[in-house]
Amino acid sequence: MTSFKAIRVHAKDKGTEARIEDLTLADLNAGEVVIQVHYSSLNYKDALAVTGKGRIMRRMPCVAGIDLSGVVAESADPAYRAGDPVLVTGCDIGELHDGGLAQYARVAASSVVPLPQGLSLKEAMQLGTAGFTAALALRRMLENHQSPEMGPIAVTGPTGGVGSVALSLFKRAGFTTAAITGKPEAARDYLQAVGADEIVDRNTLDLGKRPMESARWGGAVDNVGGETLTYLTRTVNPWGNIGCIGLAQSHELNTTVMPLILRGVSLLGIHSVQMPRAWRLEVWQQLAGPWKPARLDLIAPREVTLEQVPAACAEIVAGKVTGRSVVRLA
Repeated sequence: MTSFKAIRVHAKDKGTEARIEDLTLADLNAGEVVIQVHYSSLNYKDALAVTGKGRIMRRMPCVAGIDLSGVVAESADPAYRAGDPVLVTGCDIGELHDGGLAQYARVAASSVVPLPQGLSLKEAMQLGTAGFTAALALRRMLENHQSPEMGPIAVTGPTGGVGSVALSLFKRAGFTTAAITGKPEAARDYLQAVGADEIVDRNTLDLGKRPMESARWGGAVDNVGGETLTYLTRTVNPWGNIGCIGLAQSHELNTTVMPLILRGVSLLGIHSVQMPRAWRLEVWQQLAGPWKPARLDLIAPREVTLEQVPAACAEIVAGKVTGRSVVRLA
């Protein structure tokens, strides 16, 4: 095989540096399946890794990109044959193992998901880790008896990838949704189009100081952590669930056990990198079928090339991006 292009992150002094390089398969880590990558996507983790703003890589040099979709080029595992359409999200690619921001990838067979019927290779990456994580939150909340009758689902960070898909998924599942955002007017049309019934300016929220405030939300999907998550614990209705996904505001959580023991509120940790394979396959089947967002074109409207990835990542870190970006590699 001739060389191919990839974005690889190197250690440099006290930081890191991302470079577009020509690699061969010999440069990649071991794995049973070689994939010709057609699409990848840009998540916040990818943006931190490529810009060097966050210590994402656990091995360097390492090809960036926590998502990919494409076709099998060769496989040492009989479960996959050349030409099979597949996808990979999480499973430590783009962090510990070489990832998807490359024209070819070599991965462990256990991380490969056959592309479900109902999704194209591009649609799989319009969803990517962000969409998969939002769907996992819906799955866990439904398993813990969340129902539309309990009240609206508050979604924080709703203009990001996870938040955008979460609004669409919960709306499609029959829930009333509320987007809590710091840019209510600028993003109003977008948020309503992807599934928000209500738009709440987070700057006008009274976060309260008591262990419990007046209950307002049936449940929540939180992407920011910090005092916003503390506020949600105080204001979710009895037996409601909060899917904890991100820490854009802060990794800290200062709250009490009172909402948990007096209202039965549940904090559900949503971890999409490593999980039982049966769960992963089931969630992707749901995303290809009854949970598939109706407006993927709106949630992920941008398609960029590998050469455009560094600039796109800088915009993500600066908070200038609404929705998701797909990277075209084939």
